[in-house]
Amino acid sequence: MELNREHFRAIIFHNFRRGLSRQECFDELNSLYSDKAPSYSTVKNWYNEFNRGRCSIQDESRAGRPKSVVVPEKINAVRELIKQDRHVTYREIEASLDISMTSINKILHEHLSVKKICSRWIPHNLTNAQKKARVDWCKEMLEKYIQGTSKAVYNIYTGDESWIYAYEPETKQQSTVWVFQDEAKPTKVVRGRSTSKQMIACFFGINGHVATVALEQRRTVNSEWYTTICLPENVPGKNIAVKCDKRYKCLSELFSHQILFLI
Repeated sequence: MELNREHFRAIIFHNFRRGLSRQECFDELNSLYSDKAPSYSTVKNWYNEFNRGRCSIQDESRAGRPKSVVVPEKINAVRELIKQDRHVTYREIEASLDISMTSINKILHEHLSVKKICSRWIPHNLTNAQKKARVDWCKEMLEKYIQGTSKAVYNIYTGDESWIYAYEPETKQQSTVWVFQDEAKPTKVVRGRSTSKQMIACFFGINGHVATVALEQRRTVNSEWYTTICLPENVPGKNIAVKCDKRYKCLSELFSHQILFLI
C-alpha cells in the first residue's frame, strides 16, 4: 500500500507519543522508507504542532478562496468582463472576481481561448457606399486610360488634405484588446482629439512628391480653392481639371497639357 501524507503524520504522532526526539523520529522514518520519507523540517513542524496540543493529523480549513475557482460561474463572469471592456487587465479581473492570476490565465487561454492583440490602424472608417464610390472611380480611370498603357496617366496627380494633430498616440500596449477565437481582428481609426491641429494638403505625381501646402487660418477647403489658389501657385503653367468625389470641375477642358488632379 502506498503511504500518503496522513499515514506519515500518524507515524510521526506515534513516535512523538513514544518520546522519540525529532532526529530519532526522522532517522527511523528514513531508514524504513528511504526517499519516500518526509523531510526533517516536516517532522520538526509536526512535533511543534503536537507540543502545542494538536491531536488531529488532518489538514485544517484555511481562510480565503478555495484552491480551484475554474468553474463555469467564474468562466462566464470573466467572459462578461471582457465583453464589457476589451482592455480589461489581469489585475482588474482579479480585483473584481477575487481569483488568482494563475486561474485567470487558465480561464482566458484554456477555456475562453482569447488572446490580446493590437488594433490595426486604418486612415478612415469608410462606409460601404464610400468604398463602392472609390472602386467605381478606379474602374473609370482604368477604362479612360486603357488599363494604364496610355501616356496620359503621366499627367495625373493626386492630393488630399488632412488635419495634423498635436498629440501622442497611445502605445502599442495601450491599444491591445481581448479578442475571442471566432472574432475578426480589431481596427482603429487613426484620429483623436488634440489641443492643437494644422490642416496640410499634399500632392503626388508619377515621380513622387510634388508639393505640401499648409492651410493657414483655413477651416475648410473646396474645389474652388484648389483650382484658383492652391494648385496654380504650386504647379504653375499647367491647365487643371479637378475630380472631387462625384463630379469634374474643369477649368480648361481642351488644352493638350491638362493635368488631372484627384482630390
